[in-house]
Amino acid sequence: MRERLDDPPTTVPATGWDYTSEDGTEICLLPSGTPFQQSHIYEFTYTAKNPVIAGIGLAATRDFVSFLRSATAAEGNPLAGDVQHTFSYSISQPSRTLNDLQELGFNEDLNGQRVFDGILSHTGGGSGDQINFRFAQTGRTERNRQNHLYPESVFPFAHQVLTDHLSGKTAGRGERGEASGTTPKRFEINTANEYWVKACSLLHTDTQGNDLLDPENVRFYLLSGLSHGVGDITNKGEGQQFTNAVSPHAAHRALLAALDEWVSEGTTPPESQIPRRSVDAALAVPQPGSLTGIVPQDELGWPDIPGVTYNGLTTTRYHLDFGEDIDSGIASNYPPSVAGRPAYPIFVSKVDEDGNEVAGVRLPEVEAPVATTTGWALRRAGFSENEGCESNGQHIPFAVTKAERVVSGDPRLSLEERYKNHDGYVQAVTKAARKLEKQRFLLPADVQQYIKDAQASDVLNP
Repeated sequence: MRERLDDPPTTVPATGWDYTSEDGTEICLLPSGTPFQQSHIYEFTYTAKNPVIAGIGLAATRDFVSFLRSATAAEGNPLAGDVQHTFSYSISQPSRTLNDLQELGFNEDLNGQRVFDGILSHTGGGSGDQINFRFAQTGRTERNRQNHLYPESVFPFAHQVLTDHLSGKTAGRGERGEASGTTPKRFEINTANEYWVKACSLLHTDTQGNDLLDPENVRFYLLSGLSHGVGDITNKGEGQQFTNAVSPHAAHRALLAALDEWVSEGTTPPESQIPRRSVDAALAVPQPGSLTGIVPQDELGWPDIPGVTYNGLTTTRYHLDFGEDIDSGIASNYPPSVAGRPAYPIFVSKVDEDGNEVAGVRLPEVEAPVATTTGWALRRAGFSENEGCESNGQHIPFAVTKAERVVSGDPRLSLEERYKNHDGYVQAVTKAARKLEKQRFLLPADVQQYIKDAQASDVLNP
């Protein structure tokens, strides 16, 4: 047990805990009624037996979609003859599952045909679902203070076939599909959170952090300043600031249409919009022996905002030693240690004078902002203060007037200084939305909704 991620652990004695279920899947602290301490980390290590079979779902997904594509009505296919193209739309864990599906060759059916023609993957990062491992625990995922030592973090991360300079292995997520001619066209959409807490930059760099050219069949999009999910600007949860409530769904709608046009008509998709190390990226600095690293404030360009803590906390992606059988799905050295282990270079987007990201697709909430929005957040007192707040981001409002800003010492321009009045704000949102429509990141209906929402807002609207 430990309060903070890098604290030395304190052993809970055998007399201090017990199983509460016959199958040994639940435990409690003793004496009975002893609570687990708020936001503390409890690590339970044991020798497991009787692993269940994992990965059948990949075959089931392949076979079900293949059935809809090719089976006849006589064989019970309700869509017989009607399917022209197949698409997948996924968010979070299902996206990581599809990463494994593609890497392990399940986008090729038993007749050698492509399963999915197009995949729109949101927040899958550069990780799989660790599904092809003995004792797989696919519900786990690495973030700032959780699940760092699971084999989700093993090479390969990118689609291209690369050689890992740390292990010497050569592989790529798209390798099997390229060999069989069954690679789908794919949109990799991620938020700022995946870059800060899941080493997402490895999705489009080599293992030394160098920018890669896009594969012919893949485009990459960072949704600037978004968190993993959609938060609530009236609620802080366990964090220090209000949570980030910017939604990705309007961009999803436009990109799904663009993916369909790419697959169905061969229309060139929007160009990738991501941080490039050579252009607009801030490199994280690993902290030896720590599971997390730091993005220096001056490297990022983060402003000093009154009442806001910045410590640059980011996940470090280590090359871990799981044992010599890890390529066969067996972690014989478990849990591995980070002591003395090398790390992969990772980076995030730099920010502007407001603290909003400069790279990626800047939705109207970021291009015509009323606040700084981030993909990272820190915990408040009582919840392991200043540690990572996992999938949350922050909403840090601007002052309304210049006088308020000056009194507080906030370097960010006030709403009044930016837009002068309500009409000025509506005009800024309109301009931002129409720019995104032209770039094919918003549909016309969503542009109109953005404008209506701006008109109905209380921004500088007495």
